[in-house]
Amino acid sequence: MNTHWNRREWLGAVSAPLLVPLPGLERAVPPRGEPRNLILVLTDDQRFDALGCAGHPFLKTPHLDRLAKEGAMAENHFVTTALCSPSRATILSGQYAHRHGVLDNATELPPMTPVFPELLRRAGYRTAYIGKWHMGGASDAPRPGFDHWASFRGQGPYFDPTLNVNGVRERVRGYTTDILTDQAVAWIRAQGSQPFCLILGHKASHADFKPAPRHADLFSNVPIPKPWDPKDPEWRNVPAWVHAQRNTGHGVDAMYGGDMTFENFYRNYHRCLVAVDDSVGRMLEVLEQSKLLDSTFFAFTSDNGFLHGEHGLIDKRCMYEESIRVPFLARAPGLIEPGTRISEMTLNLDLSSTFLAVAGQPAPDSMQGQSFLPLLRRQEIGWRPAFLYEYFFERDFAETPTVFGIRTKTHKLMMFHGIRDKNELFDLVRDPREKNNLIDDPAHADLKKTLTTELQALVQQSGGRWNPVWAR
Repeated sequence: MNTHWNRREWLGAVSAPLLVPLPGLERAVPPRGEPRNLILVLTDDQRFDALGCAGHPFLKTPHLDRLAKEGAMAENHFVTTALCSPSRATILSGQYAHRHGVLDNATELPPMTPVFPELLRRAGYRTAYIGKWHMGGASDAPRPGFDHWASFRGQGPYFDPTLNVNGVRERVRGYTTDILTDQAVAWIRAQGSQPFCLILGHKASHADFKPAPRHADLFSNVPIPKPWDPKDPEWRNVPAWVHAQRNTGHGVDAMYGGDMTFENFYRNYHRCLVAVDDSVGRMLEVLEQSKLLDSTFFAFTSDNGFLHGEHGLIDKRCMYEESIRVPFLARAPGLIEPGTRISEMTLNLDLSSTFLAVAGQPAPDSMQGQSFLPLLRRQEIGWRPAFLYEYFFERDFAETPTVFGIRTKTHKLMMFHGIRDKNELFDLVRDPREKNNLIDDPAHADLKKTLTTELQALVQQSGGRWNPVWAR
């Protein structure tokens, strides 16, 4: 493995408890001075390259690009479970899904779970959650940890949402991305000198992809890339479940039951993100007007990625790069130098500890991630050589099996549970699009054995079970 650790050091690290910092991963020293305001904008299903600053061929995101230009971009930011509610629970708690227990999109985050907004609240911050919550989708009731709450049940609609604002429900006419931004802007304007933490969770860009009327005709003449061709000889040794999923609602041949074409799906997905960029622009503007912009740590990310026909699939859940890799941008003058780029593998698991570090607060032992504030500050520190990925089978979405996986800087191993099928091993340096499955290649037998051992160690150290079950 191409890392700066040798195999003995690596196995020693992954067999150590997760709650003890790994070698070179010291707790971040919080910055001195006045507490910074904290804002996290969270999109839904936005993959890593759905940004202008990430090189997208036609999507323009000038306000998000501004965050990258005036701050930092984490170029290898990943989720540990590529599904909305489990990922959101991980962002808030800093715990793996098997630890916090939110394994699907219907389970509520246990109310006693330590979450970073509540810890900031105890430290004197005012806290607000606005937008899609989704954990325990049958309820829109205010959750613990927030002074201000404005949300809706489940996924919510793209138009005319019914918002629960601090316990009072009201239907609001308009486009949901704009309405949520109105709520966020009004709350920011109402803040005084007390530091605050605001999370804005957008519905966009979740299916069924309904853009704002002002963006309905964008990209109409733009050529759309063709989906994956199963006859392409470059795709080798593909598991049977991947072939089968192509012909389901989560595959390119029967997308959402045939309710949309691939071209409309692709265009509308990106049209929805243009309104998100507008939202970020409005928030930056109100912060500037309120003279809060340069004292605010403004971060942007997504709960998981999304496949656009790669491997013949759409949706997320699986461990392919397009599903697990997401944007992360952050702007904080005086803390983050403009144009900072982070190549290390950072995780949604790290966000809670990072936000607490920015606020000068310690992370509790319950949090399994690590603050990457030192990386944002361009400090030389040791960092993880690999991470654990997990997804648990959902009965209502049986196309994707349970998977445990390990991703290093150079390779990825995926092991599937509950089915009789081949696992997958990829060389991400030579094969970044994950076309050639090396799991049966004799030349990679030793690597497969080593990665399997390391994956088992990561599961064990994080408190998981190698034989995955739903019990917490």
